[in-house]
Amino acid sequence: MSTFLDSETRRAMGEQAVQLAKAVQYSSAGTVEFLVDSSKNFYFLEMNTRLQVEHPITECITGLDLVEQMIRVAKGYQLQHKQEDIPINGWAFESRVYAEDPYKSFGLPSIGRLSQYQEPTDLNNVRVDSGIEEGSDISIYYDPMISKLITYGATRAEALAKMEDALDNYVIRGVTHNIPLLREIITHPRFISGDISTNFLPEVYPDGFKGHQLQVEQQRELVASAAALYITSQLTFQNVRGNLRVPSIPVESSCWRLSAQLGEQWHDVEVNKSGPIYTVYIDGERVEVHGQWNLASPLLPLTINSKHRMLQCLCRDASGNIVLQYLGTSFKVHILSKLAAKLNTYMPDKVPEDTSSILRSPMPGTVVAVTVKPGDKVAEGQEICVIEAMKMQNSMTAVKQAKVKRVHCKPGETVGEGDLLVELE
Repeated sequence: MSTFLDSETRRAMGEQAVQLAKAVQYSSAGTVEFLVDSSKNFYFLEMNTRLQVEHPITECITGLDLVEQMIRVAKGYQLQHKQEDIPINGWAFESRVYAEDPYKSFGLPSIGRLSQYQEPTDLNNVRVDSGIEEGSDISIYYDPMISKLITYGATRAEALAKMEDALDNYVIRGVTHNIPLLREIITHPRFISGDISTNFLPEVYPDGFKGHQLQVEQQRELVASAAALYITSQLTFQNVRGNLRVPSIPVESSCWRLSAQLGEQWHDVEVNKSGPIYTVYIDGERVEVHGQWNLASPLLPLTINSKHRMLQCLCRDASGNIVLQYLGTSFKVHILSKLAAKLNTYMPDKVPEDTSSILRSPMPGTVVAVTVKPGDKVAEGQEICVIEAMKMQNSMTAVKQAKVKRVHCKPGETVGEGDLLVELE
């Protein structure tokens, strides 16, 4: 339910929708869409002769099964309800969970196989409408929607809090998804207060979406969780391997000194263990982490300094790299022993690729057009080729004035994300 509309405007919209249906003698389920301006004037946009994607919201706050009513009407039965019989109780939200990369234009399509998939349907007042399962493929030929995630609450704040929990408990592996963006939106102060419009994204993220921006306390929570997980995995590894190899940490100890890298910054870390409780000192600041340390589970329910957090371990390897989904966004933390961290300073830095001289596909799709050939001179911002995927065409442009060196694609070809399209010189 909108925070902007009042009952009078909502009633007027409903009346006009009914008048429209009567005017065209429409007698099935349908959805009439309006646009509303800042003065609450509303304008007809379109009518969909079906239930709309957001129909679960209506079902949650009215208690009606709209699909059942649609089938009954199609069979020729009269409606069982009058407008005055339909209540509005509570609040509901729907998130469209998509196989999209939110860091690229707020959502360029992603493809792949759902190698692991777990819906948060064990939570109360959470509904998931989906047509996929673990092992399903997301291809370039159809809309990349994974599911509709719906939460309900007696108040708006309760429904939003439930959505936050549901997104944190949603396990999706194998494709890039938009949960980081969804979670940031629903926790943003403007959205919580209801100060929203169709310009919300460009106004809140004028430079594009960058993921959750960690505060200092959150950085310590993340590093402490990664350090505790690292020690847990090392102890588990040593218990399984026994004395077949030299342990990377002293297993007989209950205190370990480590180094942790988050972003470009290194932190001194001391970890103390007592049962399932870890007391971690990050640059001298104390963080207590308590949780169910099940390394086989994708979900990592933790209590960090008395706050309940649901993290997900996306990746961990033998070299101490741990990728955690924390507050919706994935972060890489590199955990090393003190000696390994010292030796790591002697490792050569990887030279980054010069992306100004090459054009790579930002998503999987089909090459619709190539507008240049070797030897052509292009200006900054000039279109070089067009990639189509999932009903969208995306124009690929040059980032600088240059001469085309090689063209690696042609119209009709299917390309993957990161494939080289054009080289410039």
